[in-house]
Order: sequence, then structure tokens, then C-alpha cells
Amino acid sequence: MIEFVLDGRSKVNTYVQLIQQVKQALRVGLLTPGDQLPKVRDVAQSLAINPNTVLKAYRELEIEGLVEGRPGVGTFVRRTLAGSALADQAELREELVAWLHRARAAGLTPEDVTALVETTMRAALAAEATRTEPASAG
Repeated sequence: MIEFVLDGRSKVNTYVQLIQQVKQALRVGLLTPGDQLPKVRDVAQSLAINPNTVLKAYRELEIEGLVEGRPGVGTFVRRTLAGSALADQAELREELVAWLHRARAAGLTPEDVTALVETTMRAALAAEATRTEPASAG
């Protein structure tokens, strides 16, 4: 079962952080169809937030067709976001964990790691996009 963690320094709304975490778990196969999300009351208590915030996140996920609420029972995953590359993720995750240990040993903070990953990913995607663009007619 997923355990939510909130970033109090983030400018992202609390309910959006919950949605993002569910979607990430769906994308990497941590949640699969049929899995039950934590009860609204339990999430609200563990994170010290208003239950309406959790309900808002779950409703948004339901509107997107990712989960379904069953009155008196709970909220369950309807579909996954994991792609066909999910099988390759285990090996990549192991490599990433090893890299993260090296980064921490080199003195990088979690914020440094995030910045490095995000800027590198943006640069790599931009370079990939320019390689695949058709040559302009001139």
C-alpha cells in the first residue's frame, strides 16, 4: 500500500502532491488495478491534513478514471499507468539506487540531486528533440 509523504516546502497544493504520488506509484507498478488506496481518514490523520483534501485528490483521480470509490469499502485502483517498459524498471531502479548512494557520498543533498536530475533530463530531452526535428525547408 502506498504511504503518502508531503513536502511542506513545496508550492504544489497538498491534494496535487497526493495525486502526483498515486500517479507515480501507478507508473512504476507499485500500485496495480484492484489495489486499495489508504482510507481517507487514515491519510488525513497520518499527514495531519483535512480529510476534504484527501477526498479532493481521490475525486480527481476518479474523474481521470484511475480509481473508483466503493461506498463503505474504500477507493480502489482501476487502471495502471505503467507502460511496456515496466519490466526494465527493476534493473534501472537498482542502478539508480547505486547512483544515489554515490551522489550522497559525494556530498550532494536531496535538493542537489533533484536539480541535477531535472536539469539533465530537460537538456537530454531538448537535445533528443532537436535531433528528431525535420530539417527546415529553405
